[in-house]
Amino acid sequence: MSIALGEAFALPSGIRFRNRIAKAAMTEGLAGRDGVPNEEHVRLYRRWANNGAGLLITGNVQIDRRHLERPGNVIVDGPLTAEARAAWQRWAAAATENGTAAWVQISHAGRQTQVKVNPAPSAPSAVKLALPGGQFGMPVPLTEAQIRDLIARFAHVATVSRDAGFGGVQIHAAHGYLISQFLSPLANLRTDDWGGSLENRARFLLEIVKAVRAAVGPDFGVGVKLNSADFQKGGFGFDDCLIVSGWLADLGVDLMELSGGTYEQPAMMDFEGLEPREEPKQQASTAAREAYFVELAKTLMAGKTPPLLVTGGFRSRLAMEQALASGIAMVGIGRPMCAAPDCVADLLAGRIDALPRFEAELRIGPGLLGPHSPLKLVRTVNAFAAQAWYYTQLRHVAAGRAVAQGLNPLSAFLSEQREDKARL
Repeated sequence: MSIALGEAFALPSGIRFRNRIAKAAMTEGLAGRDGVPNEEHVRLYRRWANNGAGLLITGNVQIDRRHLERPGNVIVDGPLTAEARAAWQRWAAAATENGTAAWVQISHAGRQTQVKVNPAPSAPSAVKLALPGGQFGMPVPLTEAQIRDLIARFAHVATVSRDAGFGGVQIHAAHGYLISQFLSPLANLRTDDWGGSLENRARFLLEIVKAVRAAVGPDFGVGVKLNSADFQKGGFGFDDCLIVSGWLADLGVDLMELSGGTYEQPAMMDFEGLEPREEPKQQASTAAREAYFVELAKTLMAGKTPPLLVTGGFRSRLAMEQALASGIAMVGIGRPMCAAPDCVADLLAGRIDALPRFEAELRIGPGLLGPHSPLKLVRTVNAFAAQAWYYTQLRHVAAGRAVAQGLNPLSAFLSEQREDKARL
């Protein structure tokens, strides 16, 4: 059955969206040292809200300023001042213009906190991130009391989001951040109630979902972003995902976004148009290759799962509509909305049949210096430089400027490093 991208629909919980396209979460890095949303957030989200997507998911809002994903994150780690509360309300009002739904992604970086933010971050266990370059320190295992405090912090940010005027939250349990670390048998070596079996490793996530739902009530959206797999041998795998998604369905999660990868195996940050190196094989058709996680989503839907949002590589209308026809609730778009912020409106209006691609701008170098270099350090730098290219474009849109034509990704990477340093 064909399902149009522009078709309004409701989740089983009754939450409605004006169409089937979601802007996936992308870290903005726009906040100052206070972690309060500002006029750049307002300008950026107003632009997106008036250009097509039915759902906007914010960049990760951090529950602890000692554990940022990057400097410039929005932070809520205590009661808001009157000024901060007003800033949140302005942000929510802009993001929900034109009938757009907007949800706040809530996160804690755990051991993926850079040393320039915290050289000894908290994590389930003392397992250091296996990346070259010394950017991440040795983590300190969380105590039982600290774990309980973090659960309450997630619920607090959900309440702040609801009171500001957002329609829901997404709990970030993917991409190697703290909740994902609890889920991973490689990062979680605990022998107490928070480690060992999958049930114990998932306890942190499930307790957060329960606390958030209790805090916000039944009519507010509660979503989860979950890895299909970490793509690491011995890590959180797809069989684990199948089980956890069933538990999330039992808890009444409204929408689950399927993703994959960590900083150590960054499937979620790979280059435009290039499949992740460790991604399972897809169907042979071009449309199926576009959507990295669609085939996995189909397997999930054969069992018990919340309604699914799938993000990862969508570019053509054909691939998106095929995904919806398979039973997926929404398709997510991320990077194209940084460099072409009006592209969803163009797609829905029929002015284009595919979102723009930017592979040419992201070719950093050939051979050993290229994105498929056998050298892990080079591949890592390439992935982060490509990511920085998009975030620099996002920064231009937030400032009300045109996107930067001819931007070099390595220049963007260095520029983003300077921006992060200025926000420390």
